[in-house]
Amino acid sequence: MTTLKKNLLAAAVLVAALAVAFGSFLLFAPRDSALVAAEPASDARPVRDDSHRLTAPRRGELTVVEFLDFECEGCGAVHPTVERLRAEYGDRVTFVARYFPMPGHHNSTTAALAVEAAAGQGRFEAMYGKLFATQKEWGEAKESKAGLFRAYAAGLGLDMARYDAAVKAPATLERVRADQRDGLALGVRGTPTFFVDGVRIQTPGTYEDFKALIESRLSR
Repeated sequence: MTTLKKNLLAAAVLVAALAVAFGSFLLFAPRDSALVAAEPASDARPVRDDSHRLTAPRRGELTVVEFLDFECEGCGAVHPTVERLRAEYGDRVTFVARYFPMPGHHNSTTAALAVEAAAGQGRFEAMYGKLFATQKEWGEAKESKAGLFRAYAAGLGLDMARYDAAVKAPATLERVRADQRDGLALGVRGTPTFFVDGVRIQTPGTYEDFKALIESRLSR
């Protein structure tokens, strides 16, 4: 191999390495001022006792966990599939939603804080659904949408003094970070990421594919 070819090959390898490193930086650099990149949990679990369960069957035969970002278009796209599946299998499958705000989304942590604040008043599912239903109205905005989320909370009939206090409380942000720490330790690098009975899966491309996966697991 000539010296020129060797130099070109070395340069190509260096560029590739820098691209990977830069991509990782973009993914995990804390652009949302409310969130400092979390450290992976040392005792990571796909589901914890305080995880938000969208269904609670008496005898759950299967557990489906989604690490999600309310501003993520992919999460918004798969949301109708999740809703359809839990309506169909809610009496047999435990569906769990966990926070994983991505740094590249300016309102991802703000949205998670709003949902967790609503959860403190027993309205997790209501706010969770509201943010996905309205994602196209606020997603990708560069300015804070905290005021809009507060309006949603008021529309849901929440006690606004309690809501405001919860959004500002360090414990609320810590609750969001706890989910993110578990996700990082479990290998979550983007959203949506699903775990079925503790095993990370490739997100099925269609409702039919996801239904077939669940049916195959339930038949075991």
